Amino acid sequence: MLTQRFEDAFVYATRIHAAQIRKGSGIPYISHLMGVASLVLEHGGDEDEAIAALLHDAVEDQGGDARRQDIRARFGERVAQIVDGCTDAETIPKPPWRARKEIYIAHLDEASPSVRLVSSSDKLHNSRAILADYRTHGEALWNRFSGGRETLWYYRALCDKYRSVTTDSDPPGLRALLVELECTVRELENISAD
Repeated sequence: MLTQRFEDAFVYATRIHAAQIRKGSGIPYISHLMGVASLVLEHGGDEDEAIAALLHDAVEDQGGDARRQDIRARFGERVAQIVDGCTDAETIPKPPWRARKEIYIAHLDEASPSVRLVSSSDKLHNSRAILADYRTHGEALWNRFSGGRETLWYYRALCDKYRSVTTDSDPPGLRALLVELECTVRELENISAD
């Protein structure tokens, strides 16, 4: 069951991301964080993993190391470690896009099942949004992203990496989530190839 910690994390995430919107959509960013937390919970995640889902972009987008230390103090070491595992850069300016994504993919070799659950929930929520927006905007959609159309390479590479590091000992919910991610990315590849 979820406790007051989850509620506190939800309020915290809402406040720190209050001025942020989803790329090219005008949708409040908290909607993405709620979606990721929902996927984590629906796939067997525990409270720490759900809290980390709400906070997975906080270090990257809302304050770097100072934010990490605040998360650690408020929500504990495990939550902070999961958030760290989902962070691809915290410096401003961010490193070049492709190099940053390659490093993120490589780090999944050592990522815990908790990091992979939150990370893949994030990627599933993002890829579903990209697919829906592609149906509306077509190729113009790629202009929203720093990586442009190469964003599709990133999602394919993530699917391949998650598949290569997933074992039978991983929680069933994580394995089911990765099947959903693979299906979504494959559909995006197919529709954008037409």
